[in-house]
Amino acid sequence: MLGALACLSLCLLLSSLSTSSANIALPALATAFTASFQQVQWVVLAYLLAITTLIVSVGRLGDIVGRRRLLLGGLILFTAASALCGVAPSLQLLTAARAAQGLGAAVMMALAMAFVGETVPKDRIGSAMGLLGTMSAVGTALGPSLGGVLVGGFGWQAIFLVNLPLGLLAAGLGRRFLPADRVAPKADRPRFDGVGTLLLAGTLAAYALAMTAGHGRFDRVTVVLLLAALLGGGLFLRVEATVASPLIRPAAFRDPVLSGSLAMNALVSAVMMATLVVGPFYLSVSLGLGEALVGLVMSVGPMISVLGGVVAGRIVDRFGASAMVIAGLAAMAAGALALSVLPPLSGVAGYIAAIAVLTPGYQLFQTANNTTVMRDVPPDRRGVVSGMLNLSRNLGLITGASAMGALFALASGAVDITAAPPTAIAAGMRATFAVAAALIVAALAIAALSRAALRRAIAARRPLPGDAG
Repeated sequence: MLGALACLSLCLLLSSLSTSSANIALPALATAFTASFQQVQWVVLAYLLAITTLIVSVGRLGDIVGRRRLLLGGLILFTAASALCGVAPSLQLLTAARAAQGLGAAVMMALAMAFVGETVPKDRIGSAMGLLGTMSAVGTALGPSLGGVLVGGFGWQAIFLVNLPLGLLAAGLGRRFLPADRVAPKADRPRFDGVGTLLLAGTLAAYALAMTAGHGRFDRVTVVLLLAALLGGGLFLRVEATVASPLIRPAAFRDPVLSGSLAMNALVSAVMMATLVVGPFYLSVSLGLGEALVGLVMSVGPMISVLGGVVAGRIVDRFGASAMVIAGLAAMAAGALALSVLPPLSGVAGYIAAIAVLTPGYQLFQTANNTTVMRDVPPDRRGVVSGMLNLSRNLGLITGASAMGALFALASGAVDITAAPPTAIAAGMRATFAVAAALIVAALAIAALSRAALRRAIAARRPLPGDAG
């Protein structure tokens, strides 16, 4: 079990590290390839788009062809693409290699959680989920500092080449310790939904581009992309209702536990992204902190996540996942409200105190939410459900970066947020996190409704809609 968990932990560490470290290399890439910031930004976007558009599909593919086989393939692809990134002679080839790296990362992220149910006893799933959350947080926290050291000491190539030994180690551990696939004979396997995969990928790509490339602006291109996403989503649901082996069963969305968990996941991820978007402006402009101090204060949240993941897992195992979802959300609501109220009163101390409440709440919610969903998923659906959980988180982060950033700018009343006075930034901070607190209260309402629906279903002794088939 320990060897399998080490492999799964490395999968999440590598995927999150490759997300956060690449941003540090953008100035060096712009110089190396004589490119604009908008051009080198695609090195980051290509990776994120590949993960977002394909993570559900690769999870479902793992359910069909075998999760061990696909995870090892994803690790090999990720490692080979990292090597190609490190030797890429042009920005175009680097961007293409990053997209391939993102596909490997999508496999790793989707299947890591799916494997927990096969490698860990049911009464310790919370602890395993907490460990995986910790490793993801370690990658996110370590990325900027490690990336800065590698770029400064060895050049931008080093941030990609450092993945090679870790990727090979993870593949070796997976080959040795992951349980063998138990796949039905080829004639009895469900068919992979290619049409649904293309429709979902196109829909998600359009939405992600509207949120990221638009930078919160509601211009013509953004409107066209959002309309394309809406049309693609409608076509996807129509196709899924008619095919024999759908990528996502429409009935799954009538399961109050799954649908509620996905909605809550998106809401809380949007709130957490707001801290990364708004926090640096408030700390540097309103409080007048230098870059080093801003970085130090911003590292408090990730460090709490690193230290608190395993503890959150043990709490979930002891007190129950459903109750800890509520507890985590309650702490998050208090933390978001504190971010709206305390920093103007207490400065840096108030900001850190609020983050020290918000972040453990998020860690507890995330662990409990994942445990609630993945604990009772049928083995043949673990990959796709894990992919859906990861997708809802990614969509929340993407939407939070755009929508909460736009709200912050609007509440600040400044045309150019970088030139806004300290009082305007403080006003934007208060308004943004007041809305964030309201979003968490909405998540609490969803949690309560999901629990009530689940209790009614149990009392009526009937299966939930998403359980059929």
